[in-house]
Amino acid sequence: MKDKLTGHLSIAAAYTIFGLNIVFCKDIANSAVVSPVVLFTLRAVGASALFWLISLFLPKERIDKGDFLKIAAASATGLFIPQMTFLVAITMSSSIDTAVLGTLGPIFTMLFAFLFLGEPITGKKAGGVALSFAGIIFLIFNSVHSGGAQASSPLGIALLLLNSISFSFYLGVFRPLISKYSVVTFMKWMFLFSLLLSLPFSAKGLVTTDYAAVPVDVRWEIAYLIVFATFFAYFLIPFGQKRIRPTLVSMYTYLQPIIAAIISIAVGMDVLSWQKCLATALVVGGVVLVSRSRAASAA
Repeated sequence: MKDKLTGHLSIAAAYTIFGLNIVFCKDIANSAVVSPVVLFTLRAVGASALFWLISLFLPKERIDKGDFLKIAAASATGLFIPQMTFLVAITMSSSIDTAVLGTLGPIFTMLFAFLFLGEPITGKKAGGVALSFAGIIFLIFNSVHSGGAQASSPLGIALLLLNSISFSFYLGVFRPLISKYSVVTFMKWMFLFSLLLSLPFSAKGLVTTDYAAVPVDVRWEIAYLIVFATFFAYFLIPFGQKRIRPTLVSMYTYLQPIIAAIISIAVGMDVLSWQKCLATALVVGGVVLVSRSRAASAA
């Protein structure tokens, strides 16, 4: 029970961090001073350096030769593709489309976990996902304000779908591999592979970017992305993945719009309403249902 609670708290903390990450990524992308692929590489460099540095002070852990290819695949589907598609898509997608398509993750994860891990789709699990999905959709559509709506391009929609499918595939398929190694060992290789994957695309941008022209506030946002939204969040996710089932992990993506709403209310950009309270209750109720499903209790 304590182990599962630790898993829930770890994933909740990670997705709370991601809630701010969405705001900062949008701001950095709109500033147009650092390209998405360069930003991804900077995050990969920072996280790789931190995980490899920490590993020097921990017991050495060997990776089975047959697992390197699996870790590379996990890196591509769990880091490179999701982060790259998101960073590019937010520049060509409206906020509402970004939010709505982001809610599909738990549905995809539930299907992948069923297909690849044999995690059954119980009535409670399907009902919980549907309940939380309804709550978030209700929140999103009751938070839209008229005027100045940005249009989404077909490419932006396609990239957001690929983002959701890729990360859901990672959550639904690689749990056995993640459970095999310590978090630091697994993530240091994950970020090293993602760094190598990004270099062919970002090498030119890394050299030509005018770093002196990057505003101070954007620098702080990039620092937050590297230290918190990359290093700490991606430490917490595999830590939690070892303790709770993939579908339950993905349910915490529904925290992000709620965190965004709470921040908006706190800074006076929005007001607390019965719609937001109802949406939050639906999301929490859905997570509770999934956590009590037969598959979750088998974790």
